[in-house]
Amino acid sequence: MAKRIKRGEEVVVIAGSEKGKRGKVLLVKYDAKRILVEGIKMVKKHQKRRSENDQGGIIEKEAFIDYSNVVLAEKFDAKK
Repeated sequence: MAKRIKRGEEVVVIAGSEKGKRGKVLLVKYDAKRILVEGIKMVKKHQKRRSENDQGGIIEKEAFIDYSNVVLAEKFDAKK
């Protein structure tokens, strides 16, 4: 069985528009087979102002990518 990717590990994207980029895993959803990687697949979200002190506007945040599109960085480096 292949090793599972866990939160905090460094991964490399091997497919898609972000191919070749590295990042740290922030969140893993095993049931949906999706992961959230720091600095990868940044999307813009329009956020409404919630209170007087809260700042509204357009924020950039990471979006989930498919589990199969990444590989552990140590495994990627060993292959090269």
